[in-house]
Amino acid sequence: MNNQLYIHDIQTLFDDVQRSTIFEDQKMMTDAVPLFPVAEINAKYEQDKGSEGFDLKDFVMNHFDFLGAKVSIQREDHLPIEEHIEKLWDELTRTAYKEKGTLLKLPKPYIVPGGRFNEFFYWDSYFIMLGLQVSGRVEMMENIVENCSYLIQNVGFVPNASRTHFLSRSQPPYFSLMLDLLADTKNDETVYTQYHDTLEKEYEFWMGGKKDVENGSGVKRVVKTVEGDILNRYYDAENEPRPESYLIDIEDQENASADEFYRNIRSACESGWDFSSRWFADGQHIQTIETLNLAEVDLNCLLWHLETTLAKSSALQGLEEKESFFTERAASRRQMINKYFWDEKAKMYKDYHIKKNTNTPSEHIAALYPLFLGIADEEQAKAMSKSISDKFLYQGGLVTTTKNSGQQWDLPNAWAPYQWLGFKAMKNYGYHDLAEKIKNNWCSNVERVYKNTGKLMEKYNALDTETIAGGGEYPNQDGFGWTNGVYLKLQQN
Repeated sequence: MNNQLYIHDIQTLFDDVQRSTIFEDQKMMTDAVPLFPVAEINAKYEQDKGSEGFDLKDFVMNHFDFLGAKVSIQREDHLPIEEHIEKLWDELTRTAYKEKGTLLKLPKPYIVPGGRFNEFFYWDSYFIMLGLQVSGRVEMMENIVENCSYLIQNVGFVPNASRTHFLSRSQPPYFSLMLDLLADTKNDETVYTQYHDTLEKEYEFWMGGKKDVENGSGVKRVVKTVEGDILNRYYDAENEPRPESYLIDIEDQENASADEFYRNIRSACESGWDFSSRWFADGQHIQTIETLNLAEVDLNCLLWHLETTLAKSSALQGLEEKESFFTERAASRRQMINKYFWDEKAKMYKDYHIKKNTNTPSEHIAALYPLFLGIADEEQAKAMSKSISDKFLYQGGLVTTTKNSGQQWDLPNAWAPYQWLGFKAMKNYGYHDLAEKIKNNWCSNVERVYKNTGKLMEKYNALDTETIAGGGEYPNQDGFGWTNGVYLKLQQN
């Protein structure tokens, strides 16, 4: 029996299950593993579903396996936080040497985030690696890099997560930064040359469509401004409800004003920010989502880093033509980042609206990327440090936006990745006191919640340091990969 499952193979049953809400979490059915050949299950379903007394949930439970659907970390003894994290690395380790349901196979063990997330996630894994470095777990760092390389070589990119229904989108491209981290840990630059082909292949994925794009429009992940400059955007190849949030998407689409509503939703997921007022035309309602109209500051900075890394790995191999090509690409993109994403009036970096030829109004923490990667000049960094201090830093850490919309990637939530980006960004430009404040505010929040609950969370409430954060499509998850990684890394610095 072929154990690999694609959702469209069981589309009728899947549609019925998700619409009937027999499971509290729509992700349950996407993670199910068939116990019998899919054709057999489909035929049995068609035969039985109309019969008297048919129970959909019973049918599903008898034909699918739901083992390991949720990672729950319960510990009797309340260990010091660092010891707890050390134990978590092993508890969050998984293998998938064979396809199982929607789970993709990977050659090496990996770390899952925790909670309902029981698969390999792309950008999460970079922040997990920060903590693995502190823990001296170099082999697991190498495993993560190897798994990403395997996916890029075999799929063409690293999917959002290692499931078949994520094969239409990626996540923020952190592979080149993973190589920096590994090369630094091992003090070995051959890491770059070893994965040169993989870097090139990932670059081709993000730049696909460049030849076909016209001014003021986008093709796949490439956009061209009215002036003819090339930038990138988040994108998803599919325009249908996300299987893992199927009913939510269908209901949201009913009042949507956006064209290609489902693709806009999915494209926002490629950013990792699902969801935020950052994507909404009216700044408030998901029905106005317009991700496809935007070129994003974070993505373009990460692609600048990828181009810079490709220039470096080319130089290390004496590939002069390639070194020159990628050096020019990176120099051009650096210029474009400051031309299109720097809002001189607001004195901060913002996303760029391709159709309106202007910056979007959303003030968000992805504005840190040009400082995190050293692209901003001293004046920009000074203005940004003021914005970060005045608008984003609260008692419990850095919030993601200045708007409270009820979405989980908006105020009041503080997410681990941006505490590290904020800390590093401020350090890069000499704002050491602000960097320390970011670190201390968030770490003390993590410690407080850990003391009260014995858990490390996916996200934290930065304003109300009496409660645990919420908001979004699903309850706050515990585990939690990137929180563990960033906490350890900040404590080391």
